[in-house]
Amino acid sequence: MAIRFDRPVSNAARFSRLLAAFSLVLALAVMIAHRFGGLATPYLVLLLIAAAGGALLSVMLAAVGLRSLWMTGAEGGLAALAALIFAAFPLGLGAYATERYMTRPDIYDVSTDLVTAPDWLSPPHSDQIWLKRNVLVTPEDREKQLAAYPELTGRRYEGALDRVLEAVRKVAKMSGITITKSSGDTEPDRDAEDKPVKPPVPGDDAVADAPDIVPVPTPRPYDDDVAKLIRGVNGVTLQGTTRTLILGLRFDIIIRLREEAETTFVDIRVASRYGQHDLGFSAEIAGDYLKALDAELLGIAGG
Repeated sequence: MAIRFDRPVSNAARFSRLLAAFSLVLALAVMIAHRFGGLATPYLVLLLIAAAGGALLSVMLAAVGLRSLWMTGAEGGLAALAALIFAAFPLGLGAYATERYMTRPDIYDVSTDLVTAPDWLSPPHSDQIWLKRNVLVTPEDREKQLAAYPELTGRRYEGALDRVLEAVRKVAKMSGITITKSSGDTEPDRDAEDKPVKPPVPGDDAVADAPDIVPVPTPRPYDDDVAKLIRGVNGVTLQGTTRTLILGLRFDIIIRLREEAETTFVDIRVASRYGQHDLGFSAEIAGDYLKALDAELLGIAGG
């Protein structure tokens, strides 16, 4: 009579494959729903933590299955291998977020001007749900920023404000920043190429038809309220929003331009819309924007 050997089956390995597949599908689904749908960021964070936790558990179960395969020849080696493959993405995403959380300061707002940061034209408000944070940015937060990102400083350009403003708008559009509000700009919603063309210079016939007596307007008193207002307008402030490419995390941005003598000084402020910790993305967005602006205005940047 032939003897048949029945191999034991590792239930841990089989369950690890199912759990890892669920974690992968969950992570991808919530990322798509947040990037292209209406899923709020606090729910995205919560569900990604759950997906990473499930992936970690599946890896532990897969290790048990592989041990059973090595020790007793139990079935489940392929299931354990599939679990490790499925768990790689949500677990790697969780490890990436954890590394940035531990190595970056717990701030959500960065500014190139640490003393007088640009004020929001329209203060951003959002329901934090379970993500809580301090409403006010404290001097201690600015000190943390300075220690972590000392290279994040404003830019001075030896050019007129209108020229720098044109470049600021162009780079913002190229960087995926949507300008939502502006102050100090006479035509805030128009690109440079969309501005109206100057009227043609009148010819000799028009000059001949002009009246002999032209009324001369009375000059406005130099120190009245309107004149003071005109003299006070020496800068432009732009506020906008942007999103990260993959996760679609939202950030609010404000760009301030100030005319100083023959130069224009540019400051930028970036704030994460949710949570106390921005994982360092705010500084990256600000730094990338300033580098692109330097490239656009190459040759006239200064400290």
